[in-house]
Amino acid sequence: MVISFKSIVREIKEMKGGICGVSKKGSDLKHLHRQSHIVPEASTVLVDEVRWADLPPELLFDIIRRVEASETSWPARRNAIACASVCRSWRELTKEIVKTPEQCGLLTFPISLKQPGSRDAPIQCFIRRERETSTYRLYLGLSPALSGNSTKMLLAAKKIRKTTKTEFLISLNGDDFSRSSTNFVGKLRSNFLGTKFTMYETATETNFLLHRRIHMKRVATIAYELNVLRTRGPRRMHCIMNSIPMSAIEEGGTAPTPMDFTNCSDRPFSPSSDSNVKKSSFRFSSPCSAEPMESSRNVRGPLVLKNKAPRWHEQLQCWCLNFKGRVTVASVKNFQLVAAAEPGQNVPAAEQEKVILQFGKIGKDIFTVDYCYPLSAFQAFAICLSSFDTKPVCE
Repeated sequence: MVISFKSIVREIKEMKGGICGVSKKGSDLKHLHRQSHIVPEASTVLVDEVRWADLPPELLFDIIRRVEASETSWPARRNAIACASVCRSWRELTKEIVKTPEQCGLLTFPISLKQPGSRDAPIQCFIRRERETSTYRLYLGLSPALSGNSTKMLLAAKKIRKTTKTEFLISLNGDDFSRSSTNFVGKLRSNFLGTKFTMYETATETNFLLHRRIHMKRVATIAYELNVLRTRGPRRMHCIMNSIPMSAIEEGGTAPTPMDFTNCSDRPFSPSSDSNVKKSSFRFSSPCSAEPMESSRNVRGPLVLKNKAPRWHEQLQCWCLNFKGRVTVASVKNFQLVAAAEPGQNVPAAEQEKVILQFGKIGKDIFTVDYCYPLSAFQAFAICLSSFDTKPVCE
């Protein structure tokens, strides 16, 4: 009896629906299954009994590989997720076949949002701002008009104003911003003036008793230069990426790539980076002075990003940057970030000119976000959120 490839995929989808239906009996997991890409491990206890779990490894590998290769955009990309939802063996093999965004330029599993973007071409997204609810949603796609049904919501943020600071709570679910929720992935916190922002991500630690503890880990600092007299033109900003070494953009360098959310608790690459950044994060005269380079070659500072300086257009009487058609509305929020490398560092000239993140306005409450290696979607989204906060002393 010959089973067609389409029938296999169809049965996988139906099986995924049945799995989710069983798992929804637990009230604590009901909300999670509605939004997560992958069914949690706890829901696969009774699923290993299904008939597809006993397929020969070679046939199983070929099925999943063909499904993954044939679906390169959302919502069809859900078929690859369906394969990971069948049972534990399917899940492990799917995770092995599906490549990271750095390798394939595609976002598949939730952990893809914490992994570096593509080296070859930027991953194109857009942000939709909802003023009434102070909510910001990051979608995968060129724009709302061009993406249509192929768009996919990646992350959402809720802006909360407090007396001395502003916080953006970032979640996988646009309706759940609880810090205790499994959808909560991090936050962005500003100082009183809105000139300095600290990026945090959730990290999980497991002790020898297998007790899990969730805490917040600082991964980046974003600082805007003061411009009280408004004589220096557009905003100037620097981003100190504590979790990414400068060596990541050097020849042969690699950026940290977590493979699951429990691995996001790894300590920063340099134990002294936080203290050095804390003392000198406002020194704008030398972009890389925020992290002094040690005399030892084995010690590397964090990656430092700076906004690309715009040029003054005499005919238009405004500051201009080449966004390659991705930005159409002039705004003080628009920016491009490049690496701020010192001459002594082994960073190619092409990497120093390469735009790692660009953000700009294309319509009312619609902004494009294009990011690439070594930033992740979560880091790019948090940096862009800092541009939405009011900065009366930086304009």
